Amino acid sequence: MKMSLPILFIFSLILISSSPPHTAALDFCIADLTLPTGPAGYPCKNAANVTADDFVYSGLGIAGNTSNLFKSAVTTAFVTEFPGLNGLGLSMARGDIAPGGVIPMHTHPSAHELLIIIQGSVVAGLISSSDNQVYLKTLNKGDIMLLPKGLLHFQVNTGQVPVIEFVSFSDPDPGLQILANALFANSLPSEYIEKVTFLDDAQVKKLKAVFGGTG
Repeated sequence: MKMSLPILFIFSLILISSSPPHTAALDFCIADLTLPTGPAGYPCKNAANVTADDFVYSGLGIAGNTSNLFKSAVTTAFVTEFPGLNGLGLSMARGDIAPGGVIPMHTHPSAHELLIIIQGSVVAGLISSSDNQVYLKTLNKGDIMLLPKGLLHFQVNTGQVPVIEFVSFSDPDPGLQILANALFANSLPSEYIEKVTFLDDAQVKKLKAVFGGTG
């Protein structure tokens, strides 16, 4: 026991000396988008240059252009559009889906998502990663759906009116990977896509032509 007390004392000194110095908590950290981002987000903008505009974003009030392949548009309020979100663990987006349009199968690797329908109705679904269980639901005005981080999910407007929806994310930069683009909008040789998807060559070439891929 006598030998353990000095050892404990020395160990305590090591812990104290190795602890990071105390720093004052920041009220906010507006992103300085002129500097590179890191694991903790963007560096903070000089507080002397912060204005009320850094806490406001007005980009979600206008409908997106749905004249495209998917007949849908997503307008984001991520940290790159709204630097005030830097380090806060949240962001938003607006979705507009024309009748017959889709939000294609995709994932957000960095964030959970909460979806609320403002106008119209959609069929929304997600797929679990453990057993590929499909969870499908028709959402109407006022309905909210949880879409967990990293899981494939999608929406289809099967109604007769345009859908307006708002989405909140649990990260200022949720990330996005659209499944169809990952398979058919790049230079991955068709022969490998055919092997891993069991699609034939004509189908793969057709989809590459639609999504702009090569190879």
